[in-house]
Amino acid sequence: MKPTENILIEPRVTEKTVAQKGRFGFIVQATATKAEIKKAVESHYGVKVIRVNITKSPEKSRIVKRGISVRKKSALKKATVSLKSGETLDFNAFK
Repeated sequence: MKPTENILIEPRVTEKTVAQKGRFGFIVQATATKAEIKKAVESHYGVKVIRVNITKSPEKSRIVKRGISVRKKSALKKATVSLKSGETLDFNAFK
């Protein structure tokens, strides 16, 4: 099992996650599992996690207009964490 401080890369604050009460988003390591993400959030923020949902976006290639240059957009793994009712996270305390 990996150290919990390396699993969470950064919080993901979007309009959708702000509108959802008790749900918060994170960008996580590509190899992280749901159990590892749950443990990392609980130990870092001191809250009770009810559910973890994961979304993976694949690596994509982009062609630049000025010539034949291909750039890669790296793959991301995003996790949405549902907390016990009444609990919240303070992203100002991240890292």
